[in-house]
Amino acid sequence: MKSKTKFNYYFDNVFIHLSVWIIIFGLPLFLTDRGQGISWSHFSRSASVMLAFMIVFYINYLYLIDRLLYKQKTKEFIIINLLLIIGMASLMYFAHDFIMSLNLDGRPMRRRRRYSSLPYVFIGRNLLSLALVVGLSVAIKMSARWAMVESERKELEKAKTEAELKNLKSQINPHFLLNTLNNIYALIEFNPPKAQTAVEELSKLLRHLLYDNNETFVPLMSEVEFIKNYIELMRIRLSKNITLTTTLEISPNSATQIAPLIYISLIENAFKHGVSGNKNSFIDIQLKENPNGIVEFICKNSYFPKSDTDKSGSGIGLNQVKRRLELLYPDRHTWNQKIEQNNDESIFVSHLTINTK
Repeated sequence: MKSKTKFNYYFDNVFIHLSVWIIIFGLPLFLTDRGQGISWSHFSRSASVMLAFMIVFYINYLYLIDRLLYKQKTKEFIIINLLLIIGMASLMYFAHDFIMSLNLDGRPMRRRRRYSSLPYVFIGRNLLSLALVVGLSVAIKMSARWAMVESERKELEKAKTEAELKNLKSQINPHFLLNTLNNIYALIEFNPPKAQTAVEELSKLLRHLLYDNNETFVPLMSEVEFIKNYIELMRIRLSKNITLTTTLEISPNSATQIAPLIYISLIENAFKHGVSGNKNSFIDIQLKENPNGIVEFICKNSYFPKSDTDKSGSGIGLNQVKRRLELLYPDRHTWNQKIEQNNDESIFVSHLTINTK
């Protein structure tokens, strides 16, 4: 992954550099002596200047910045560049004079070479230009390095997120199976036929766990089918004093994708804390898919908090839900849990809204 990032970085940079320099060297062919053909003398002078800029640029870009500036050898970097700039500015002056003396256009020399009497002005101007080229090379190198480091950071962050999600999903299956097997174990004691039916329902759920749970996202329709099977499995063990209602509104042509098993811990929690063996209680589960891609889940249940000695379930389910929501739907979900009072009855409400777009 890292080598691929570096390859793309270097390939993109080579392409950009070639394009820029081709344009720069080609401009004098189109911007000089319009209507009179190409001035090869002017082009040669411009090309020599650009060549000097290129040499200074790449000596810094390919060598000095890496070997000196990045290694905190700032003083050496400045001294070498001063010598390089002074030497190159002097060469540019002599190259300019030499090209002028060749008279490549074959035109009469109407006046003396422009900078022969003012070498210091010419060299001074080039000194400033070359210093700007050095600054430009540093700026581009720093920006490119920052972009590559940022790209690698994002790749590492993505890999870390994927690893964490994989780890969370690997914990979901044992946690889910533990709670389900606890329910089947309770059924075996007082109703073996129902326990057999529960095992059949569990096999349907395992099929979903084995295949769909390997994906980061699954069709909402598939997840709703899993929820239905789980609710039917739990319904088997419910006594007559418990009212269970479900409202699952999904478009028949739904193309919405959702994180697998994102709701199951909330439903498990409702069956764990919303069921009483001797008191009237209820569980109301609602899931609605909206046309704008927002999926709304509301689960209400009677609230019978378990004692500290109750070890049914490890309590990691809701923490997993919270972390998975943070990783998969950052800034695209709201999750509220609260306890409401209705006369003498406590009602636990879990409201989760996910924007899947």
